[in-house]
Amino acid sequence: MATQKRDVSGWTAFAAVLMIFGGAMAFFEGISAIAKDNVFVTTQNYVFSFNLTGWGWIHLILGIVILLAGVALLSTGAMWARIIGVILAGLGALANFLWIPHYPFWAIVLIAIDIFIIWALCTDNHHRTAAAR
Repeated sequence: MATQKRDVSGWTAFAAVLMIFGGAMAFFEGISAIAKDNVFVTTQNYVFSFNLTGWGWIHLILGIVILLAGVALLSTGAMWARIIGVILAGLGALANFLWIPHYPFWAIVLIAIDIFIIWALCTDNHHRTAAAR
């Protein structure tokens, strides 16, 4: 079964680039947390308090997966890549919401990027007719 390459443009390309960037940022976030860097502050008595090293591994793996999905979306533009992108961006936003007590500004920026990814993947005009291409 041969896959058909589709031209990626518009909001899909924007979302793919944001996924690559956001995945790289989550990857570096994970490395920094695993290395027990001194840039992180732990807020006391936060409801979603978890181990910094554990969150580091979660962000590292999630960042790699988001980055790879962004590359797949940019190269193929396939519907399956768009669906995976929406799911991974939602997981990334949730992980960064729980990451707020450790690095609030970074987490809020990545949540905003994930929201833009979801919006761009859900609003792109992917139902174009064959004649319009």
